[in-house]
Amino acid sequence: MLHIYDTLTQTKKQFKPIDAGKIRMYVCGITIYDYSHIGHARTFVAFDVITRYLRFSEYDLTYVRNITDIDDKIIARANENGEDFKQLTARFEKIMHEDFAALGMAEPDIEPKATDSIAEIIEIIEQLIESNFAYQGEDGDVYYHVPEFADYGKLSKQNLEALQAGERVGVATDKKNSMDFVLWKKAKPGEPTWDSPWGEGRPGWHIECSAMTKKCLGKHFDIHGGGSDLQFPHHENEIAQSEAANGCTFANTWIHTGMVQVDKVKMSKSLNNFFTIRDVLKEFRAETVRYFMLSSHYRSQLSYGEENLISADAALERLYLSLRDIDFQQPLPQVDRDNPFVEKFGIAMDDDFNTPEAVAVLFEVAKAINKAESTDSARANAAILVELGGVLGILQQAPSEFLTAAVGDETQDDALIEQLILERKQAREDKNWARADEIRDQFNDMGIVLEDKEGKTLWRRN
Repeated sequence: MLHIYDTLTQTKKQFKPIDAGKIRMYVCGITIYDYSHIGHARTFVAFDVITRYLRFSEYDLTYVRNITDIDDKIIARANENGEDFKQLTARFEKIMHEDFAALGMAEPDIEPKATDSIAEIIEIIEQLIESNFAYQGEDGDVYYHVPEFADYGKLSKQNLEALQAGERVGVATDKKNSMDFVLWKKAKPGEPTWDSPWGEGRPGWHIECSAMTKKCLGKHFDIHGGGSDLQFPHHENEIAQSEAANGCTFANTWIHTGMVQVDKVKMSKSLNNFFTIRDVLKEFRAETVRYFMLSSHYRSQLSYGEENLISADAALERLYLSLRDIDFQQPLPQVDRDNPFVEKFGIAMDDDFNTPEAVAVLFEVAKAINKAESTDSARANAAILVELGGVLGILQQAPSEFLTAAVGDETQDDALIEQLILERKQAREDKNWARADEIRDQFNDMGIVLEDKEGKTLWRRN
């Protein structure tokens, strides 16, 4: 049985969908004004794996991942660039999709945008005002009145009085309470605006997701997810808005991913320890980066570093090496779901999507392939390895492609490599050992590993 750690209750609980066999899941996506970074990769690879496993478990899943295409950061960057905000967001949306595809992420079933949900946003705000959970201030902004929602703080486990005590004082505002947050912002010069009952303006950040979840999945759905940095205030405010407007539980289960750290410090632009997905992929294979993400449990902090990625690449290489001698020209046998390896993999993933344990099962299968006493046994286990790898989004390339693929800026010509292998073979036949050793040294300098096996010379990039 699937058990998921629920951030709201802070317990690992048996998962039961609202509708038997069906799951509705919403994950907060990216605010698209810049390149996606490795922290984004960590969160969305995790939810891609969760999506794959839920479907492997034969759930009928609807996966929604939104795009925030209007907010303060987007407006500021567009003004800084001297371009329309729509041009900015269109450009970085395309880049985001390219980066996510490179990391093997499947597209969500629905990808709503905030700017396409203005009508739904206005409708919720009207409901909140009507039920006295929101009000329009003298400055024209519309605010959510936090003290009206008795359960405020239940997700982040923060006390409203303590939060108020921590607020800055002396800041001019027409809020009724220091913790009140904006739902609709009055139009300012140079900003994009939309018509509303409160005049020209634009939505606040938090209300966007309340509108998009309701639009795509209804008032009450199964799973809401995102990075742990969104727990407060974003997800806390989503709960307050949605439950006040809809009069029912918002999401049954909350899943949050851990942050990426560099030298035990959270990755951030201000600390100059910030890595974009594109920069990382110049140095490491995309599948290696994905494997690195799977090597830690999604809720744990992930320590980013070159040494860790090198280790991940070596581990992934060992899995591919176990498949190198398998004939993929012929279809692999069908995998029996009752196979002990498959069952063990399922036990790991049913325990709050424990990918490190699931990966350990893959290495057990690889070991069985290497020790197989017959071709049929090797092929049967190879089928298991490929299928279970697919659930994690790895091991879907032909082994030869992965092992010989260039990384980032590497420009070694495969034709040159093959030519040097032939020259080395001829030198060895001629017993010209000096030339053969010279060629091997050249390969070492190129980062190419040779392996002489059954009369053939196989090569791979190191």
